[in-house]
Amino acid sequence: MPLIPLQLPPGVYRNGTDLQSAGRWRDASLVRWTDGTMQPVGGWLTRVSMTDQPLRGAIAWRDLNADRWFASGSHLGLFVSNAGNVVANITPASFVGGTKDAAVNIGYGGGFYGTGAYGIVRPDTGNYSPVSTWSLDTWGEYLVACNPYDGRLLEWQLNVANDAVAITNAPTGCDGLMVTEERFLFAFGPGGNFRRVQWCDREDNTLWAPDATNEAGDIELQTAGQIMLGLKTRGQALILTDQDAHTATYQGPPFVYGFERVGSSCGAISRLCAVSVDAGVFWMGSRGFYTYAGGAVRDLPCEVSDYVFGDINLPQSSKVAAVANASFSEIWWFYPSSGSIENDRYVTYNYKENHWGTGSMARTSGVDVGIFTTPIWMTPTGSAVNHEIGNQTGGSEVFAESGPVQIGAGDTVVSALMLIPDEKTQGQATTTFRTRFHPNDVERTYGPYSMANPTNLRFTGRQVSMRVTGAQNTDWRWGVPRVDVRPGGLR
Repeated sequence: MPLIPLQLPPGVYRNGTDLQSAGRWRDASLVRWTDGTMQPVGGWLTRVSMTDQPLRGAIAWRDLNADRWFASGSHLGLFVSNAGNVVANITPASFVGGTKDAAVNIGYGGGFYGTGAYGIVRPDTGNYSPVSTWSLDTWGEYLVACNPYDGRLLEWQLNVANDAVAITNAPTGCDGLMVTEERFLFAFGPGGNFRRVQWCDREDNTLWAPDATNEAGDIELQTAGQIMLGLKTRGQALILTDQDAHTATYQGPPFVYGFERVGSSCGAISRLCAVSVDAGVFWMGSRGFYTYAGGAVRDLPCEVSDYVFGDINLPQSSKVAAVANASFSEIWWFYPSSGSIENDRYVTYNYKENHWGTGSMARTSGVDVGIFTTPIWMTPTGSAVNHEIGNQTGGSEVFAESGPVQIGAGDTVVSALMLIPDEKTQGQATTTFRTRFHPNDVERTYGPYSMANPTNLRFTGRQVSMRVTGAQNTDWRWGVPRVDVRPGGLR
């Protein structure tokens, strides 16, 4: 028989049964596909420790002197670092701290006596307290920030000797903020009204009272949900609630902004779950992924949705954080698996090549390359980490495993005798094969094999899955190997 190419499309498919992922990669961690070739994601190196608590929310910017800054916050405070990694705590003395973990009051006093059955998990009927996150933006060269538990709109004017201060006359009791392209500061949920958007006068973030001589204003969105976050996108601001999506378009006086609902049943799962890139805005909802690039919101078909939403810690879903990695046309979402209280997994989407990836990594927020020469992502232990540097992955396994590949049909059983590898540098990956004679049969494992040209094999089956494991700290590539098979028997 001829050599059979083991050519699998890029990306991970993890929906349905094992056999439904036939001929696809089904599991992976710390790998990506570029132009059809599998390779490891870049390594990482700790940049600086900013605190000892999880950092949720991050921003990088450059001031008018071309100095670079990086800011992030925990539930206890707000921190800033310069390009030399000198960290300053700029938390106001009167700051009201939030919560490290989300909580639902389903304990004593959180429901009615006698409700539910013994031994059954209590339903989500209590008041939900989301994790404390930061909404961060820049007002010119100054940092502006808001934490929902503190509720004030804060500004920091680049002096590390001074703390951030509340913006004069700005509303309080806010859930978040954003600065629009037209230089208006939007406050979300001011005064505790979580459907309300209020904005200052143009170019003056201390003037909030509407008047015939200014452009300050406010509106209450017609929504059943609460505002989660806002992002700048091409010519508009996109405001996401936990139920729907609205655009804000500048119209000038007297109405200043026009608002339009552009999506329903597409709510954001957290306050950090969305990013805006040239291809549009992408975000994660409670049961799916969505994108907006003008016009209307559309569902983003996801080939790993069963895996992600079937094993996510929903009570801690307010920790979900999205970061862009534009150098590779990727969006990364970090989330807590069902067995973890903290983000420990990720799911990626390549919006240029339209495929998905999965893996394990503990990150809580981050910023893309641009101001700094590498992406900077935050850890649950309060460190800022430079990414896409070399191939050091902290000892984490780098692998991809396929679903079943049919090598026999009907009653035909085949024996594999030889593999012709296709690597950039031969020997930087090992391969393990698992065979079955039919779905749900006992699985038999062969290998791992160190790649030689050719690599001798000896196994029999109708279907085989392949696990490729990359050598640590190497920039390997995996293409289209070929396997030599012959008709075989059951023994």
